[in-house]
Amino acid sequence: MRAWFLVPGAAGLGAELREAAVPEPGPGQILVRLRAAGLNRGELFGAKGPAKPGGNEGAGEVAKLGAAVAGYRAGERVMGRCAGAFAEYALMDAREAMKIPERLSWDEAASVPLVFCVVHDMLIGQGALKAAEWLLALGVTSGVGVAALQAAKALGARVIGTSGSPEKLATLKPLGLDVALATRKPDFRDAVMQATAERGADLAVNAVGGTMFAECVRSLAFEGRLAMVGYVDGVLKAEMDLEALHAKRLRLFGVSNKLRNAEQRAETVRGFARDLLPAIADGRIKPLIDRIYAFDEFPAAKARMEADAHVGKIVLRL
Repeated sequence: MRAWFLVPGAAGLGAELREAAVPEPGPGQILVRLRAAGLNRGELFGAKGPAKPGGNEGAGEVAKLGAAVAGYRAGERVMGRCAGAFAEYALMDAREAMKIPERLSWDEAASVPLVFCVVHDMLIGQGALKAAEWLLALGVTSGVGVAALQAAKALGARVIGTSGSPEKLATLKPLGLDVALATRKPDFRDAVMQATAERGADLAVNAVGGTMFAECVRSLAFEGRLAMVGYVDGVLKAEMDLEALHAKRLRLFGVSNKLRNAEQRAETVRGFARDLLPAIADGRIKPLIDRIYAFDEFPAAKARMEADAHVGKIVLRL
């Protein structure tokens, strides 16, 4: 089979199309004939070590079942988290696989598994976002940012989003973005307070990094929560206002699968399937796709993501 490999080098992360063996499903695994895969910013930054197959989420047809897998059959449409998704075939842990709702295309299905499970973790699993509360989403035009906006609106929350591009922010108004702040700087606290009648945000999602951490803390309401999701700015340290943490009874938490085991990841998948997938299945949430690239065009898709030119998800179609 053909597969795209990510190759770290002196000039950055390269991409090579290689021939690779079709993997054999082990116990508890599903071999999937992929039809589409979603790109995610995290795997394109800071990669080190040897070349590895690219891609972390995809959608396709069940090709073969490993031992002890029940509830699926050959030819069935599935989506899920899977390593090496930029290839013709990849393996999914059956615990993380989901049947694709009928209304979703391959491209839309490939845009769902990773980002919406991350969003479930940070908004519901840990963030406890409730109807009428305020969500502050930094970098709201990214794949995770758009999914957070859509999920928050489905939950009945109100959303403030930041982006350096007024044009990008304008595209999210039809999705229910309540307050759009065009900025790349840590200067949004006053605007957040004004929008929330001086209360502050109940939950802030920081996918930018350390440069925004202190301003997020300043923007939080009493008993506010702050989710650290990523650090595309490369800044891994920030000052902590302990007085604010103490007096406002704040809660800070990280959102990452890096150290979680398979069962912990599967628990999030089950939560997503219960709490958010019905809204996707009935059309209340429609995955926002920025652009679709053919399989051979992966370098161009990668370049678009690295240039931060997208709004929503970039998809590789197989």
